[in-house]
Amino acid sequence: MTAKVDTKPVPIPTIETQPYWQGCNEGRLLIQHCKPCGRFQFYPRLVCTQCAAIALDWVDASGRGTVRSFTVIRRAVSPAFEADVPYVVALIQLDEGPTMMANLIACDPEVVVIGLKVAVTFERRSAHLMLPQFLPA
Repeated sequence: MTAKVDTKPVPIPTIETQPYWQGCNEGRLLIQHCKPCGRFQFYPRLVCTQCAAIALDWVDASGRGTVRSFTVIRRAVSPAFEADVPYVVALIQLDEGPTMMANLIACDPEVVVIGLKVAVTFERRSAHLMLPQFLPA
């Protein structure tokens, strides 16, 4: 008898997030930029969180940032993540200003520190979705 292996969950794009996920699938990290006030924002929304304008563009982020906070996951939340433990979930402040949550991969969790410079990479999660992850820069 073979054990059932769970697969990692994938986000479901919405009308607000569809351009973001399309960018990820192209290997591009897109964030929103407000034309009237110039603010960059993440996560995707229909209006600017600074001035409530609806004139938002999608722009390529540099993909670089800094670890602002993190935790090391030592117990898998589901069987799908058992092979990954221990792994790091971090709050990354992008060089453009917004903060996003993502995994920090390809490094020993014990060497991760607040202030670590990181760069985006993308992990294929399904035939139709790639997920941004970060590597030490």
